[in-house]
Amino acid sequence: MHRRATAELLGTFWLVFGGCGSAVLAAAFPDVGIGLLGVALAFGLTVLTMAYAVGHISGAHFNPAVTVGLWAGGRFPARDILPYVLAQVAGAIVAAYVLYFIASGAPSFDLAQSGLAQNGFGDASPGHYSIAAALTIEVILTAGFLIVILGSTDGRAPAGFAPIAIGLALTLIHLVSIPVTNTSVNPARSTGPALVVGGLALQQLWLFWAAPIAGGILGGALHRILFARGENPDVAGDAGAQHR
Repeated sequence: MHRRATAELLGTFWLVFGGCGSAVLAAAFPDVGIGLLGVALAFGLTVLTMAYAVGHISGAHFNPAVTVGLWAGGRFPARDILPYVLAQVAGAIVAAYVLYFIASGAPSFDLAQSGLAQNGFGDASPGHYSIAAALTIEVILTAGFLIVILGSTDGRAPAGFAPIAIGLALTLIHLVSIPVTNTSVNPARSTGPALVVGGLALQQLWLFWAAPIAGGILGGALHRILFARGENPDVAGDAGAQHR
């Protein structure tokens, strides 16, 4: 478990540092900023690259909603949920503080004004979307994300391509929802920046745990009911090989 937890911590660090870092450091950089498309692609690339790097060790969840959703889909043991989630949250928090340290190296950076790509609704939403809109989109997109993950890692799916499908799915999710919530679908990703920024981001953090977890369970259950057939491996890296 310590190997798997370390892989989850490292992968979640990479996701938050790479994804949120692209938003904070590069999205609006004068004249050559990468914009929303670049940020969406950066988040997808973090998952794609780390899934190939450590997916064989831990299953490459990097997200408490994914871990819980895989359990709901019958592809992950309940006893391993807590250590995975703790490792994911720890990786996200470390990434957020490292990103804050780097961003603070620019004289123009102001945490209160610029933030760390934290998630929010209402006044904290990039487009000032309502709490109902934020809740709905986070549930739907996380559910869809789990269906992609479970389908692409199914024993009947083409081998070796799951990280590509999952990374592109996360890119698509960000393209849709950055204006609404700054895109969470991942409670760990939301927790790191919220703890650093504090204030409204921390007050609204509950939604970015509740909605993605609910969406993860919904997506996992739907896939299990509609599409599961026969024996499929646990999405748990080397532990899955041990269980088989």
